[in-house]
Amino acid sequence: MNKEQRRERFKRLGTARTKAVLQKLKVLGNCANRQAYEYTEDEIEKIFSAIEKYLRAVKTKFHFTKEEEFKL
Repeated sequence: MNKEQRRERFKRLGTARTKAVLQKLKVLGNCANRQAYEYTEDEIEKIFSAIEKYLRAVKTKFHFTKEEEFKL
C-alpha cells in the first residue's frame, strides 16, 4: 500500500470513526434529561473522568507512535 493510499484510508476511516464517536456522545448527552433520568454529580464525574482518561490515552498514541529502542 503506497503513501497516498494509506493517507486516503486514514481520512476515510478517521472521518467515519470520529462521526461515530460524536454520535455516541450526543446519545450520552440525552441522559442529561433530569425528567427521564436520576443521577448524582459523582456519577457524572465518573463518566466524564473515564471518557477524558481514555481520550488522553488515544491522543497520546498519535503523538508517540514510534517506540524507542533501548540502548546503553
